[in-house]
Amino acid sequence: MSDELLWAYGVVAAGAAPPADLVGVAGGVVAPVATAGLQALVSSVPQAQFAAEPLRGHLNDLPWLERVAREHEAVLERLLAEATVVPLRLCTIFEDTGGVELMLEREHDALAEALGRLEGRQEWGVKVLLDRDRPAPAGEAAHDEGGLAYLARRRSQLAAREEARGLAGQLADQVDGALRVVAIDAVRLPAQNRELSRHEGDMVLNAAYLIGDPAELGACVDALQERYAAQGARIDLTGPWPPYNFVTSAAAEQQPA
Repeated sequence: MSDELLWAYGVVAAGAAPPADLVGVAGGVVAPVATAGLQALVSSVPQAQFAAEPLRGHLNDLPWLERVAREHEAVLERLLAEATVVPLRLCTIFEDTGGVELMLEREHDALAEALGRLEGRQEWGVKVLLDRDRPAPAGEAAHDEGGLAYLARRRSQLAAREEARGLAGQLADQVDGALRVVAIDAVRLPAQNRELSRHEGDMVLNAAYLIGDPAELGACVDALQERYAAQGARIDLTGPWPPYNFVTSAAAEQQPA
């Protein structure tokens, strides 16, 4: 039995020519496994780290996971510069080339459809961050107020917060609606955790857009930023990204081995 496994990055069409010097996770050289008119790009990784049992332990090691994720994404970024790619999730691992070929055959129709849909298109991310003056929380001043005055002030604060949430939702809907006009497809995602992403302000929109013309998207974002700057909104455009949010193939959703 081999002491190595195969880590998979993504699937490209049979005619695509990936870079020959591409190095991936754990320093493995990326190479194609081809069958049924498709190619999966894979590299060898040691069983000692990436077999099911040690991998489960590593997935709880945040520095290790971040390093591996960066190596995986770096390969996908290089591939995206050369070809249309159906990206595979982090820790898509096979025992051997036979397992890779079986996946390509089993998922052929879904993968081929995804490649056709993604041809000439890119995924871009947009986040809307809102800075606002929040009502001051009730504090020591409450001791100097009568009961009715305190309750009235608390009701006013809660009403102001509720109104602010409603306005933030409207702003997010307006930005998303304008971007969908220039997008081929769009997905709204949960707001990112502030501690993990280290963003400032309230993230009122986190969305991904499948785009045919990035310049048109950029112009739209610039116009929206100018329109909503006075409301304390900052619109962040990032990309292009591996199009995970627009791939429905079961292969792309494969769980760690």
